[in-house]
Amino acid sequence: MDKSKRTLLLAAPRGFCAGVDRAIQIVERALEKYGAPVYVRHEIVHNRFVVESLEKKGAVFVDELADIPKDVPVIFSAHGVAKSVPAEAENRKMFYIDATCPLVSKVHREAERHERDNHEIILIGHRGHPEVIGTMGQLAEGQITLVETAEEARAFTPTQSGKSLAYLTQTTLSVDETREIVGILKNRFPAIEGPKKEDICYATTNRQAAVKILAKRCDGMLVIGAPNSSNSMRLVEVAEKAGCEKVALVQRASDIPWSTLKEAHTIGITAGASAPETLVEEVVDAFLQRFDITVEEIVTNQEQVVFKMPKILEPEVAE
Repeated sequence: MDKSKRTLLLAAPRGFCAGVDRAIQIVERALEKYGAPVYVRHEIVHNRFVVESLEKKGAVFVDELADIPKDVPVIFSAHGVAKSVPAEAENRKMFYIDATCPLVSKVHREAERHERDNHEIILIGHRGHPEVIGTMGQLAEGQITLVETAEEARAFTPTQSGKSLAYLTQTTLSVDETREIVGILKNRFPAIEGPKKEDICYATTNRQAAVKILAKRCDGMLVIGAPNSSNSMRLVEVAEKAGCEKVALVQRASDIPWSTLKEAHTIGITAGASAPETLVEEVVDAFLQRFDITVEEIVTNQEQVVFKMPKILEPEVAE
């Protein structure tokens, strides 16, 4: 057994953001209040460990509302849904609770405002991501144009005559890549209107900033998260672009690429916004089994954001 020395640098902040924490609590409180099963349309957050933990408590995850009995609660995921989804639920006379992150809901309201103000709307985001599908689904089809890359921003041509331009962004994008795309759009269309407050959420921004600082001190880095988690995948990209030699996405400690990290002596560890701290502890324990480790937490920001629960799930106060 190799007991050579390794240094682990833990990014702080890392892991759960306020929107993810709220969404998981919504499922747990719904189970407590209504009993199992409680149905959830799509993964509540993009993390298999979280989903499987909730399944053990009685949550049932499905793809479509048609898969859900009418007499049980249904919860919409933290990523947000198109307006057609709650409309369908009401049509089916379903009882639903919306766990959309409030920062995603903010983007939805911005889309509605821009439509009222007669703007042609661009959404900067990743095709096929649930958040993008939900945001574009706030308005009629064709009302929002998706721009995914700098190349698409350079090629974009307005199609709605007489309308000024406005842009929105997905909340979990690369801060640097988004800045580049916005810069291209502003250079081409100086009057384009942006969000009054940045759409990329505080947690995404903070985690990417922490990774940039860690990357300067590490010769290896692990990002704990899921391959379908946008914010986790962006952390991998940010670490690579910041110059870290070996970067890997892992869902669990069993995924650690030991051979890749063989020559790495200072390893950074961070976690995407949907990855629980227990998975970070699991990874640290795996290193402890193999090496003589020193653990240092690198704090780059303090997060104290908490979002309110839906009123229907707030604890009842005895009179």
